[in-house]
Formats: sequence, structure tokens, C-alpha cells
Amino acid sequence: MTLDEKLAALRKQLDEKRAALPAMKEEVRSLAEKAESEEDFKAAQDKRSAVEAAEKEINDMEGKRSLYEMALKGEQVPAKVAPATEDRRKEVNDFIRAKDLSKSMTISLREDAVVSETAADNGIKSADNTLTIPIAQTYVPQRELETVSDLKPFTHVIAAKTASGTYPILKNVDGVLHEVAELEKNPALAKPEFSKVDWKIGTYRGSIPISQEDIDDSAADLVGIVAENGRQLKRSTANSVILAAFKTLTAKTVSTVDDLKHIINIDLDPAYNRALIASQTFYNFLDTIKDGNGRHLLHDDITSASGKSILGMPVVVVSDKSFGAGNAFLGDVSRAILFADRADLDIQWVDNDVYGKYLRAGMRFGVAVADKNAGFFLTYVDPKA
Repeated sequence: MTLDEKLAALRKQLDEKRAALPAMKEEVRSLAEKAESEEDFKAAQDKRSAVEAAEKEINDMEGKRSLYEMALKGEQVPAKVAPATEDRRKEVNDFIRAKDLSKSMTISLREDAVVSETAADNGIKSADNTLTIPIAQTYVPQRELETVSDLKPFTHVIAAKTASGTYPILKNVDGVLHEVAELEKNPALAKPEFSKVDWKIGTYRGSIPISQEDIDDSAADLVGIVAENGRQLKRSTANSVILAAFKTLTAKTVSTVDDLKHIINIDLDPAYNRALIASQTFYNFLDTIKDGNGRHLLHDDITSASGKSILGMPVVVVSDKSFGAGNAFLGDVSRAILFADRADLDIQWVDNDVYGKYLRAGMRFGVAVADKNAGFFLTYVDPKA
């Protein structure tokens, strides 16, 4: 099999494994949500381990693909730098032959350069032999770690067909059915109540030109790196708009676990689901609170994006930079936030005028508060402050 064929086969395998990954992650979530026994939880954990193994395999294959691409371009990752020149080698060898460790002496390595005979002064150091010491170098960049929670799946997502619109939300039912005797006329039922949510689509986009020379000469998959950067920008954009919507909800301050319990038990209607979208600082507060027996209330939970839950609620962590230090949302995200999804664009095209490619990343969506009673915007206040 030729190198071209190997690269084509590897790319096909990569595409297949990447395509299978979302379904595997969804299966983990589904198994965890339906788990009722220890065996069920073990099955979910095993599946999660399979997901992690698949992600590692994808990373390994991407590195192998980069090496194939370099080989096809006639490039090599240097194992070591060029050897020392003859002059430098002769200079070092003369110095070594002239050394006599049994007696004190001085040695002239260069004209007018006299060095005292001590280990610190006359020993051969790395700095003296930079041409003989290889330097390992990689050409595939490592992405800087950051908080990458995607909040869009937690919201109520609708497919938008127009630039703006109104979405009806059915209010929670407070009424009850009436007890009646046999064959008595049915009493009238309470009419369902709807509230209207107005949404409007906004356009968020940008592009970046990449020269064809840069694409050809780069050891790494430059187009893939820029495309992934565009996807991260889109995710951050959606998160920022969703987090801004959280801040318009009813605000409450929290200083203790009792404050948190009051909001869960009293302020939030029991009909709503409960989740916590917490900034790093708020998450630190959650990680420190304990029950009456001194046990931490934050627990491991494989169904949560952060792997943690507290008081029966999954916890999702976002950065202080994106949400603000000490801020959090508590409530039912899917009831609170409506996400009108119009278009999600990730396109590249060739521009003959500049001999390169343009990569365009764009989104068209709108975010609106659907139910203002479905959650609260929390701010942690240090009781000692």
C-alpha cells in the first residue's frame, strides 16, 4: 500500500470514529440517566471508558496523519541538529587532550583566552556544545486547556425558519379535576394558559484568510486547526448570549448551604427540573460546604457534565471570565431559556486572487427568556466579608 493510500485510509478511519463519538457520548448519558442498580452504573462507566479510549485513539491517529502528510511533502522532523563544524570539533578535542586532572594548569582555547583549571571553569558544559546537543521539536501544536462546557444542549432549542417570531409557552397547571357523582354533568375545566415568547435572530460571523503556501508548508493540519478554532468561537458565542440571558432573571444572593436549600425548596416551584450552571468561584463555594456530620455535599455524578452533583442537582462549570466571578444559575434551563437556531455555518472556499483559502465561521440564532419563574440568577457573597 502506498503512502497516499495509507493516508486516505487513515483519514477515512478518523472521519468514521469522529462521527461515531457523539452517539457514544449520548449512550453514556442515556445509560446513566436510566441506571437503577450498581450493574447499570457499571455499564455506564464502562461505556464512558470506551468513549475516553476512542478519544485517545482519535488523538493518536491525528498525530499519525500529520506524520504521513509531512512525509508526502518530503519533510522530516529533525531527530538532531547538524554536527559540530570541523573547527569547533578540533577545538573541543584539543581542549580535552590538553586537560590533565592530576595537576593544576591553564589552557588557552582561543587566542588571548586563558582559563583557570577548575571544574566550574574548564569543564565541558552544555552551553559550550550547543551544536552537538540535539533539540527535540514538535510541529503539531497542543491546544491550551480551557473550560469548554456547551450550554446550548441544556436550553430548549427550536428550529427557526424566519428572522423573528413568537413561541407559545404553556404555563404550569395549578387547577385540579372536580369530584362528581355518577352521571352528573361534567364541570368545566380550567382553560390552558399560554405565554408568548418573542425571539429575534442575530447574525454572528467572521472569516480568516490562510495562504496556500502556509497550508502546503505547515507540518500540522493548519486548515483543521483553524476550523476547530472557529467551532470553539461559535460555542463561546452561544454560551455568552445564554449566560447574559441568565443574568436577566430574578437575582438572589447566597452565602450558606441553607440559602441554597431555601431557593430549591421554597422559591423554585417543585414542577421544575433543577440544575446549577456555576462559575468557577461559585463552584468552589459548592465544593467547600458540608452537612451536619462534616461530609461534603458535592458528590461524583457521571450524568453531570462536570462529573459532580449537589443536593440532587447536576452541576455544570463555566469560567469566571465568561459568567463573572461568584455567579450561577439555579433552575430548569430548558424551561428558562429558548434558543432559536436559524443557521450554523462552517465553510471554506478558495480565493484565486490571493492564492489561498478563506475559512468562514458563522451562526444565526436568537436567545430569549421563555419562563422567568424557571430559575434564578445567584451571586455568592462571602459571609466573612
